[in-house]
Amino acid sequence: MKIFFVSLGCDKNLVDSEKMLGILSGRGYEFTDDEEDADIIIINTCCFIGDAKEESISEIIRLGELKKTGKLKCLIAGGCLAQRYMDEIFADLPELDAVIGTMSIGSIAEVLDEVLGNISSGNTDKKVSRADSLDVKPYSETKRSLTTGGHYAYLKIAEGCNKRCTYCIIPYVRGNYRSIPMDDILSEARDLASKGVKELIIVAQETTLYGTDLYGKKTLPELLKKLCEIEGIMWIRVLYAYPEEITDELIEVMASEDKICKYLDLPIQHASDEILKRMGRKTSKRSIEELIEKLRSCIPGICLRTTLISGFPGETQEEFEELYRFVNDTEFDRLGVFTYSAEEGTPAAVMPDQVSAETASFRRDELMELQQEVTFDLNESFVGEKLDVLIEGYLPEDGIYVGRTYRDAPGVDGLFFVKASRELMTGDIIRAEVTEAQGYDLSGVMIDE
Repeated sequence: MKIFFVSLGCDKNLVDSEKMLGILSGRGYEFTDDEEDADIIIINTCCFIGDAKEESISEIIRLGELKKTGKLKCLIAGGCLAQRYMDEIFADLPELDAVIGTMSIGSIAEVLDEVLGNISSGNTDKKVSRADSLDVKPYSETKRSLTTGGHYAYLKIAEGCNKRCTYCIIPYVRGNYRSIPMDDILSEARDLASKGVKELIIVAQETTLYGTDLYGKKTLPELLKKLCEIEGIMWIRVLYAYPEEITDELIEVMASEDKICKYLDLPIQHASDEILKRMGRKTSKRSIEELIEKLRSCIPGICLRTTLISGFPGETQEEFEELYRFVNDTEFDRLGVFTYSAEEGTPAAVMPDQVSAETASFRRDELMELQQEVTFDLNESFVGEKLDVLIEGYLPEDGIYVGRTYRDAPGVDGLFFVKASRELMTGDIIRAEVTEAQGYDLSGVMIDE
């Protein structure tokens, strides 16, 4: 029985997918990268915004068509879409044989066994669903089948969120904030290092609150120090750090530990105090400005990434222009913009003065055009600098290697193209001099030091 696995959505969802793959691999299942060769297809879905929901549904429908060939026996959906619409999903998507909630990934093998048992006994119309309480301890077994190439891996340190931002469905599909015990995280990190992982990327819906529920205080700084002690791990990158929760202790650890990339993802969402208030954010424009000033002062060379939402309900032209000026003045190294998506069941979805999709898209494009200028200018300033590069592949037609610097998280930031004086392997970290800026990317030559 061959399984074709699809993982949609965020990197936190990818960790769940890799753990399900690890469970199924341990049960002896084979995997295929050819969907038409699969006996079983599992889709780990996303529904964070409307586009993600549509992608998940379209993928279920598309892959469900393969049942008509007679080869595909079983189609299972997991993840946020399955959790959110557990009660009605079979009526709308009858091609599904089973759904599994976000907190039930450890039961994937049992769910699959039950589905296959139904099929073998002729009960092909019987559906299977598994949804544990959103309050359960996050699944933290270490066995994973990495899908990232083996040289880097995401390390999820917590599940859920307590923030209750008015636009966000995460608490409804992932539950309240629950930290994974530190010993479990360290065990998983050591296992990843033993498999050749060089870069750990720390993720959670919010990394900065790690430990508050288990240990009564923010213990991300302590966790980072212990991760730095693991042999084989060379880079540690921190994502999703909410501005209002960043402490001086965390800044000091990031500044002093050589293995921690001088890179931080700060999801601020907006810069208008009125919009931030309506979003349910626990910060202000001035506090964000003060934090950025402190980070740049205490951690020279730090790369700051953020995400914004355009077209939030009630966003006026003046408030958008305030955000535009903020982006221009702050000069984030990396920045992404989402158009607001009204998600059913969230307070923002029923707020007055909903902004049209056309206006939200126009404002997003305006911000991204501005940020392009900022990023291109910043990249030009790196010509002549020397940077460490984590090698990720080789382009034989060009005779060059491709990799990332400390300034680049995989999948969302730029690349570094480097000419090397010797043969390199994926996962090698080499020193290179920047010779050219190419838009979002950099090029350079390897230097021996």
